[in-house]
Parts: sequence; structure tokens; C-alpha cells
Amino acid sequence: MPRIHEVTNYIDELLGTDEMPDYPAAVNGLQLENQSEITAITSAVDLSTRAIHGAIEAKANLLIVHHGMFWGGFEQIRDASYRRLRALIEHDIAVYSSHLPLDRHPTFGNNVLLANELGLRPSDTFANYGGIFIGVSGSSDVETAALLQRARKFTSPFSGEVRATPIAQGRRTKRWGMCTGAGASNDTLREAARMKIDTLIVGEGPHHTAVQAEESGLTIIYAGHYATETLGVRALAEHLGEKYGIPSSFVNAPTGL
Repeated sequence: MPRIHEVTNYIDELLGTDEMPDYPAAVNGLQLENQSEITAITSAVDLSTRAIHGAIEAKANLLIVHHGMFWGGFEQIRDASYRRLRALIEHDIAVYSSHLPLDRHPTFGNNVLLANELGLRPSDTFANYGGIFIGVSGSSDVETAALLQRARKFTSPFSGEVRATPIAQGRRTKRWGMCTGAGASNDTLREAARMKIDTLIVGEGPHHTAVQAEESGLTIIYAGHYATETLGVRALAEHLGEKYGIPSSFVNAPTGL
């Protein structure tokens, strides 16, 4: 069985972890090491009490997450923070977190995998962050209402509610862009306009993006922050399980967002 640094060094190289700019609180990479050999891997979108309990139930000692231990910023190790850390250490569970490196990966990335789920074929990049493109885009010829229904079908296991800006009857999506998670912003709307994108698929975004989109002729499908970021961690854990010959699983702990 592999040790933690063997596994995480492989993930770092696979995802290009050290090459990616990211939000300061992301702290991509190994966030908490352990002492024992890795015998099972589980994954979750967020480092939460439910995710930790899921790892314990699965007898996993490596937990891979998209939003890690420090996502909420620096805080005192007390109350819930203390209980999470204590449970991880008592059960010798290592934590590996990958945010933007996992969003953008061409094989295990949230954006590529979500596009596949919705029957879309990426052919270009989208969502520039610090000179690196996180999302994907492409051409299509599909009824926008049908695309919305595909998104609703995808999100149903994750207790999410898909919303969209008004869609005219018979409207077709010819050019789409995708950025999972909090993907609707002033920047992505401007980028969509430059690229002549008519449909933007994201997890969530501020209210004003819906107003701006409708008035500029852009449709936005908000498919849920949580749901759109379940794919990468699951795919990565499955890949590692196959590589090292150990069990892998996913903890579905929906946030309702």
C-alpha cells in the first residue's frame, strides 16, 4: 500500500498544483498528513463534519476535497473546527485539497466532466483567472430549454435547484461557455460577450449577473455550486483507487446551494 506522500506527490504532478494561481485560502495540496499506509480513499466537495464521518464509515484514510480545511480563512481551533481536526487525527485521515487545479484539468476537471454530462463537446477555453483558463467553451446546436432540462437531471441526486434567466420559446444554444462553482461574475459576462457566447453554464453567481445577462441577450443556467463541483473529486478518487488498487468512494453531502 502507498504512503501519503507517494500519493500526493503523484496528484500534485498530475494536476499541476504548483503551477496554478488560486485564492489564498485554497491551500492546494496536502493539508493534513497521516502516518499509516493509504488503504482506502474517499472524496467530498467540502471538508465538513459530514464528509469526515463519511470517510470514517468508509474506513478511508485519505479524504480528497475541493474546498479544504482553510476555506473559511484563519480561525481558532475550537468548537466545530476542533471537533473536525480531532476526528481526522484520531482516525489517521489525511486531507488533500484541490480547487482551481481540479476545476481546469482536461481529464479530471469539473468543467470538462460537466460538459460531458450535459452532452456538450468542449473545443475552447473560458474563464480567465490570473492568465490561466479555468473553464471551457464550445459550439453546439441544441434547444436551450433542453439543455436546462439536462442540467436539472444531472443535479437531481445532489438536492440542488437549477435556475436560469428567461429562455424564449424555441431559443437554441449555438455557442456556450462553462465555469463551475461561482462562475457567473462581471469578468465572465464580459468574456462571454467578447466570445459571442449565447449560453453560460455555471454553478452560481450574484443576482446582478442575471439582470445583466437578460439585458444583453445571454442566457445563464445556474446549476448549483455544490452539484457542479462533485465531478472532479469523484473522478480523481476513482483514478487513484484504480492506480493503487484500493477502494474509493464519494461522500454526497449537499449544501442546498
